[in-house]
Amino acid sequence: MGQAVPKPGLRPFLPSDLPTLVEIFEESIAELTGEDYSESQQEAWMALAEDDSFAETLAKGLTLVATLEGSPVGFIALKGGEQIALFHVHPAVAGQGIGTMLYDAVEKLAGARGATRLVAEVSDNAQPFFQKHGFQPQRRNTMPLGDEWLGTTTMEKRLAPPEDRTLSS
Repeated sequence: MGQAVPKPGLRPFLPSDLPTLVEIFEESIAELTGEDYSESQQEAWMALAEDDSFAETLAKGLTLVATLEGSPVGFIALKGGEQIALFHVHPAVAGQGIGTMLYDAVEKLAGARGATRLVAEVSDNAQPFFQKHGFQPQRRNTMPLGDEWLGTTTMEKRLAPPEDRTLSS
């Protein structure tokens, strides 16, 4: 008989999560973005976790944490009601549905709170995920990070009006 696969959980961000979420942020960049960004670009991107605004974004917005057996394995932060500000999954669980679970939950919560769209500044490696979830590219950007520049794409998804939304998708 096969071993039971643990079911992922979902909960709000807790201040005690910060060190683990920084680790997830850094490891996801280091291990999942190498085909699209140079090592120096990755290092500049990871340095964002050292800035106070990283912790503020997690604490002040709507931040959901995905867990496996109680341990955080991914997170998504919604800023200002419709901007996905941070969204990272630990490389060990990438491609296992954790990102989709986080995204689906934040879309439902944003819609329930009256958002008519979701917007994300998307790294090159994350574009296929966002396109699969109905996002459309709006414009290409070059974001300065220290001495580096990071190519990103602003992507947007229009949400159905509240009367058209259903609880099941």
